[in-house]
Amino acid sequence: MSSIRDRVKQLVPTQVTERVRESLVDYGVRTSDRRPLPDFLIIGTKRGGTTSLWNYLIQHPLVPRLFPAWNTKASHYFEEHWRRGEAWYRSHFPTVRQRAALESRHGGPVRVGEAAPLYMFHPLAAQRVAALMPQVKLIVLLRDPVERAYSHWKERRTHDIEPLDFAAALAAEPERTAGERERLIAEPEHFSEPYDWYTYRARGRYLEHLEPWLERFDRSQFLFLPSEDLYRDARATYARTLDFLGLPGHDLPNFKVYNDRRSAPLDPAVREELTAYYRPYNAALARRLGMTFDWSDPAA
Repeated sequence: MSSIRDRVKQLVPTQVTERVRESLVDYGVRTSDRRPLPDFLIIGTKRGGTTSLWNYLIQHPLVPRLFPAWNTKASHYFEEHWRRGEAWYRSHFPTVRQRAALESRHGGPVRVGEAAPLYMFHPLAAQRVAALMPQVKLIVLLRDPVERAYSHWKERRTHDIEPLDFAAALAAEPERTAGERERLIAEPEHFSEPYDWYTYRARGRYLEHLEPWLERFDRSQFLFLPSEDLYRDARATYARTLDFLGLPGHDLPNFKVYNDRRSAPLDPAVREELTAYYRPYNAALARRLGMTFDWSDPAA
């Protein structure tokens, strides 16, 4: 009998919390006309430090978290939840009054945003964002694609989604993801888990996925950040991001690394193959952006 009572005690808070969350979501949607769209988006890349940078930003007094009903760094509106509509998207963000209160309290401009690394990679996200928020600022973290792919695989393994070793997963990627990008374009409300989960190699072809954004937004709206800069000097990268967003300086007591995953070194043969594969893509990216990247292949 005591075990049944214990189970009830465990269930009741969960049920209450869910009811409260549903009420908050409903309230957010009903007040969506008072909730301005975000000022910035962190659009990529997956496993490039987006969670860390997001957590640094929301420690700034003028960068509020998403609406309390959404305990997350992203709405995933422009890829997974497009069918829910603009009012649902706006429900994630603070009201005009809440923004004004923060500005009055802290003496500066409020900047609201979200961090969704699938946005850069989704074939329809750029046009959706451009139609709704043509003046939004875009932050793009770009990591050595070899390291990014390996880290992506480690994350899938940690979540018990990936049964294959890294080399086998790379080999299986074309079959696993065949037709998924085309289906996302043909069926605008479709969401593809394989396209999100198993695109280890494809996501590192950065320029291919950035071109739709570069075609639709002025270059002044972008901040491109090598992830390695964030890893080496998070304080300086954070300061650079604040400057880009027009926010006053704000130092943090520490720069904790979020979602770091330690593991055995990448197999040298796999590293060599991936390095050769990405070489022309990295070179094209550097030319297009007018940047240099401190990545594993000096020829890139």
